This record gives sequence, C-alpha cells and structure tokens, in this order.
Amino acid sequence: MKAAKAATGAIPTVFTIGGDPVELGLVAKLNKPGGNVTGVTFLVGDLGAKRLGLLRQILPKATAIAMLTNPTYPATLAEVRDVQAAARSLGIRINMLTASNSGEIDAAFATFGRERPDVLFVGGDPFLLGQREQVVTLAARHAVPTIYPQREYVDAGGLMSYGTSIASEYRQAGAYTGQILAGAKPATLPVLQPTRFDLVINLKTAKALGLEVPLSLQVAADEMIE
Repeated sequence: MKAAKAATGAIPTVFTIGGDPVELGLVAKLNKPGGNVTGVTFLVGDLGAKRLGLLRQILPKATAIAMLTNPTYPATLAEVRDVQAAARSLGIRINMLTASNSGEIDAAFATFGRERPDVLFVGGDPFLLGQREQVVTLAARHAVPTIYPQREYVDAGGLMSYGTSIASEYRQAGAYTGQILAGAKPATLPVLQPTRFDLVINLKTAKALGLEVPLSLQVAADEMIE
C-alpha cells in the first residue's frame, strides 16, 4: 500500500489494512484523509490484549505464550507491542515466532514443539490467513490451544477467534470504490473503522484439546461451532 501511495498522488486509491493508516503514513487523519487515499482499517493491532484475555479465560493458569506473526506485514509491530504489554501485565512469558512463507511456518511450529508454551496467539496478517489450513493443522498436531484474528481459522478447525468480519470490511471498501467512481473525493471520505467484533468458538476443537469452555465465554460468543 505504501508503494501505491508513493507511486501517485493523483489516482484515487482505496485500501483495506490491519494497522493504523495514520501511523503507517497513508493518510493525514482518519476523519479527513486529505489526499488521494482512503479505505478501511481492521484495527488488528488494537485487539491483541482483548484476544489474550479471552484465551486466558479458557486457560487461566497459562504462564507462557507463543505468538506467531509475519514480520513483513506493516501492522505486525503495533500488534506485537499490544500483546507484549498485555502479557507483562498478566505476568505471562511470551515467545515470538515469525513466518513469512510456508517453510517458516513449519520451522516456527518445530520451535514451538520444543519449547512447549501453554497457548498460541496467531497475529492478524493476510499471509497467515491464506495459510490457515497449515496453521490450524499444525496447532492441532501439537495440541495447543490457539486464538486467531478471524473466524475463517475457526471454520477450518481452529479453537477460537475474535475480530472483525473480513467480508464486511471488503464490502465497505467496495462501496467506497463505487462512491469514488461516481465522483466522490478520497480526501473527504473518512477511513472506516469496524463497529462489530465477533467471538467464535469451535466446541469440537475445545473437546479434542480437553478444554471446558467457561459459561461466561459461551454466553459472550457470537457463534459456537459444534
């Protein structure tokens, strides 16, 4: 996205991104982008502490966590800061694992298998989402309770997810594209932020892991897959 912005200051551009577009230098302000660029943010970096808290409700005695991220994704840094701060406040040791290709995912889980942390936190990243079958399969093989940023992981057999709807955010980006084609200026279209966050839990996976989902989480869940 930075490359697209650098390439032109005239052609209207609509983005979907997980990080803060102001911090990433894409727009001047969320409510007034002020240039040729606008779009939708998933706020991935702001949800790390919430996801960690949800995971701890299933495993309250967890003291060690592994976090799998893609270091090449622009929003990763903010998410890592968020999770690390939350982990420190809870007295949890965190081990960072990184992967930006399929082979590195295998290597990350090999490291994970040797160190055996209590839980796994998967970062919000398009590449990892695209490799969700591999990630979910390896998490199951290592029998590690894992929380994910999108429900697509849970549909693939992952334990639980908390985040925004990708399909909804893309629809919003498409609506903005339509408005721009009809004459609207990106500079006047506020960057859209999610207003709904869904908690999805796979009860079948929880049972396979020998976990009992607390009633509080069952009540809070927007959907439970059985």
